[in-house]
Amino acid sequence: MREQLLDYLDQNLESYLRTWKEKIRISDTDVHRDKVEANGILMYRLVQKNIEKPISEEKIISLAHKVAIERAEANVNIGDFIYNVNAGRSVLMKHVTYSDIQVNDLQAILDAINELFDQFSYHAVTEYTKLKENELQEKISFIDETHQEKLSILGQMSSSFVHEFRNPLTAIMGFVKLLQKDYPTLNYLDVIDHELQQLNFRIAQFLHVSKKEIDSGHEEWLDVNDIFESILDFIYPSIVDIDVEIQNDFPEGISIFGQQDKLRQVFLNILMNSLDALKAVGFPRCIHIYGEKVNGTVDIHITNNGPEIPTKTLDRIFEPFYTTKELGTGIGLYVCQKIIQNHSGYISCHSDEHETTFTIRLPYVEKNEQEKTL
Repeated sequence: MREQLLDYLDQNLESYLRTWKEKIRISDTDVHRDKVEANGILMYRLVQKNIEKPISEEKIISLAHKVAIERAEANVNIGDFIYNVNAGRSVLMKHVTYSDIQVNDLQAILDAINELFDQFSYHAVTEYTKLKENELQEKISFIDETHQEKLSILGQMSSSFVHEFRNPLTAIMGFVKLLQKDYPTLNYLDVIDHELQQLNFRIAQFLHVSKKEIDSGHEEWLDVNDIFESILDFIYPSIVDIDVEIQNDFPEGISIFGQQDKLRQVFLNILMNSLDALKAVGFPRCIHIYGEKVNGTVDIHITNNGPEIPTKTLDRIFEPFYTTKELGTGIGLYVCQKIIQNHSGYISCHSDEHETTFTIRLPYVEKNEQEKTL
């Protein structure tokens, strides 16, 4: 019976190929379209060998990997690939039943053909998926490398450009301090000093982002509430100008170990962003500062009742140079994230139609425990 079926398959290969080729989907852009028929013949011969004598799984894997590589190189949709394989299975099963052998006698052979196609499909799809994943990872790595190169070049340009501004700015700030000392009642000096401080703050951000990492600095014990109070005094003119109600409910006496200038920069940046956001809404305009010490961490929350940040924007706000502001730089929150990460913490943002909250979580260590490690 097997010899009879093998003879039948030998004599009717062309008929099988003709029917199969009418059913399959091949793109005009397929770079390996000329190999599709050849692979169909190889699969047909594999079935014949398996009918004659069960073949090893290695032979099935070998053909499956060969076809998967070609399909991946041709960038063929995996759905079309599976469709063509199943079309081959369907045509071949029907093709076998057209022989003069009784269907009952063919059942074991039909089951074996099904099993062979199942194994082929599994190994082909597995290899195809692996190849596509590797290809995707290579593209992602290339994009990341290109992006980092652009950031590095932009950072070098920013550093050079900003240094040219910092030198005269430092001199101007120094002379303003002298004027404040000699003429304490002179109008507008406090406004000029405030704006110069803001400009100096922006310049510092550019210098940070131009470096691969945020520089480490002197660490000390810091009272979180004291930092917020000093920042609120510093930005008081902006608070009055925008008419914002500030509610500072952060508990007194909670200290963290870190770099004061860097953490102050983070809190200041988020508060300034909150003030900018509140310009877009009516009154009341509110910023709420609160937090707590829980489970070995200090959680710091800064909430404003400004407009909701869209989800697609929320997913990108910590990316360098991403901004939705007309005159924004897109580096403030990126620097904030780097600083917090360097303090072994993390920063996140949640926003809905009612409020937007930035949460900063920093590790909390008892002062006496920290001093043992110093």
